[in-house]
Amino acid sequence: MGGYTLIENASLANRNTLRVAARAKLLAEIRDASKLPELLDFPAVRNGRLLVLGEGSNVLFTNDFDGTVLAMETRGVHVETLATSGVHVETLATSGVQVESDGDSARIAVAAGERWDDFVRWTLGQGYAGLENLILIPGTVGAAPIQNIGAYGCEVAEFIESVEAWDIRERRVVTLDHATCAFAYRDSLFKHEPGRYIVTAVRFVLPRSRPLRTDYAGINEQLARMGVDKPAPFHVAEAVVHLRTSKLPDPMVIGNAGSFFKNPILDAALADALKREHAGLAAWPQPDGRCKVSAAWMIEAAGFKGVREGDAGISNRHALVLVNHGEATGPQLWALAQQVIHGVREKFGVALEPEPVVIGAL
Repeated sequence: MGGYTLIENASLANRNTLRVAARAKLLAEIRDASKLPELLDFPAVRNGRLLVLGEGSNVLFTNDFDGTVLAMETRGVHVETLATSGVHVETLATSGVQVESDGDSARIAVAAGERWDDFVRWTLGQGYAGLENLILIPGTVGAAPIQNIGAYGCEVAEFIESVEAWDIRERRVVTLDHATCAFAYRDSLFKHEPGRYIVTAVRFVLPRSRPLRTDYAGINEQLARMGVDKPAPFHVAEAVVHLRTSKLPDPMVIGNAGSFFKNPILDAALADALKREHAGLAAWPQPDGRCKVSAAWMIEAAGFKGVREGDAGISNRHALVLVNHGEATGPQLWALAQQVIHGVREKFGVALEPEPVVIGAL
């Protein structure tokens, strides 16, 4: 079938970075987003559950999926025409992006199936700024707005102009502007209306230059170690790569989904009380007056860093990371995550939430 492939009883073990053994009743690999209406009209797809999966870097399967897993493997730009009078338009087929540039900034439309890290490195190579703090995050471009991915003081929402998606409810392609996407910390419209939208492309606006964010989580110190006193975006990216690889386990070496728990955002009074009682607790004031506190610090203080039960564990390099040492099942990993949530609640009175989507948990 042109544009997509259907596989019955498909293994998902190599499609999630926690390396959990799970199967899908049907796996649909889609290479052409224009074929989505046709694919979704198949009775086996239309009448069952649907899960859109990128690289599986933000999901924990605790059971097989009794429905269709849709893997977006699209490349390039679909639907959009960016030609504008007096504006330079450049199409790069090999990179899968199309660029509209006015010299100082660019609007860049990217297909959902492109790898996020590849795209970030491409922007740096082309001289654009903004995404350097988000380098080395696993996953696809289409997943980025859903989670509103963030790292080292930066969130992707700042650079998203709009998101193109297939609206399952209305059966049409829609363009959702930045405000409609309702971005928040690790949150968006797509999480509040799960199952309604299938992201097909994301449009970014990136500048040629902007103030760099280097005062977060050791970036300045790493730049100093690198001997860089006047950093460019690619220097910041290199520093972030050093920091991430030194602190976070590589999913290619040991199964993990990156940070498994969100940093809680608390009322200022509660955060202040916790900081008075626990002097080492890292906290970051938020624009709305609340305060984000470090989940990693609380998890480590509660004694969970490096804990291992069978092949399910918490990384000894970073307390936010749930790891699969080999043959851990989804239920085993979820049970350990529940222990961490309970332990932190008992010690600090704070409820942790998982970042990944947990599939199959009761």
